[in-house]
Amino acid sequence: MKTRVTELLGISYPIIQGGMAWVAEHHLAAAVSEAGGLGLIGGANAPGEVVRQEIREAKKLTDKPFGVNVMLMSPHAEDVAKVVVEEGIKVVTTGAGNPEKYMDMWKAAGIKVIPVVASVALARRMEKYGADAVVAEGCESGGHIGEQTTMTLVPQVKDAISIPVIAAGGIGDGRGIAAAFMLGAEAVQIGTRFVVSKEAVVHENYKQRIIKAKDIDSVVTGRSHGHPIRGLRNKMTREYVKLEQEGKSFEELEYLTLGALRKAVQEGDVDFGTVMAGQIAGMISKEQTCKEIIEEMMARASELMNWN
Repeated sequence: MKTRVTELLGISYPIIQGGMAWVAEHHLAAAVSEAGGLGLIGGANAPGEVVRQEIREAKKLTDKPFGVNVMLMSPHAEDVAKVVVEEGIKVVTTGAGNPEKYMDMWKAAGIKVIPVVASVALARRMEKYGADAVVAEGCESGGHIGEQTTMTLVPQVKDAISIPVIAAGGIGDGRGIAAAFMLGAEAVQIGTRFVVSKEAVVHENYKQRIIKAKDIDSVVTGRSHGHPIRGLRNKMTREYVKLEQEGKSFEELEYLTLGALRKAVQEGDVDFGTVMAGQIAGMISKEQTCKEIIEEMMARASELMNWN
């Protein structure tokens, strides 16, 4: 399956794994890359040396291309930006901000830069500054989100720029991949489905909460303060929504969620932790290997799109 994205990244399938904080570590990244997609290590809020170690561990597990997601809001973003150069990483995706200040350094090192965007304006700006592709991420995705849906964002970004567009948000099977391609995407980024992969080093409670999720279990918190985050409903989100409605300050709300994602992912606290997941959670019914997930999705997409 060849597209401009598979050629750009040297991968077999047009599937990129999301750089999810606390989830996207070396085991998952290596497994996705070994299965023919592009695995990503999520830099999240980790210090540069932690990311360096993750990169080195992933290299022991795969000789296929993999990348790093640099979260630009992280206090360690600058260190991580340098570490990816020093460690010879070939692909960087960026989230939560504008990567312009690192672009020259990355391009000089031959790194392919793929920013995540939630608007046409940012996509145009990223193209102007030398991005190789963009991930157009709709609000159906888990974690930090924008306001546009994937259905409306992807075609508008596609029409506005000439570099390849990767669709993200609400894609969890072959039908979603086929739909994304019909909208003009040349690859997809998938997060939630890979959380429930066998290789994801995530607490069993977290995986089971996604597997048991219904279509209506997704909720967005933080809209009142301009930091919307999508996750699955639980005791923590109910409390958060209640405090939001009472007009509590951003600081008070932040205190409620401090360390809550790690609490869910690593400790399995799915009541008071943040269970980040996209709206496709209700479509996931079983744990599979990354290879099984990718091959199943691609087989269905190929059948729908008549790809041979």
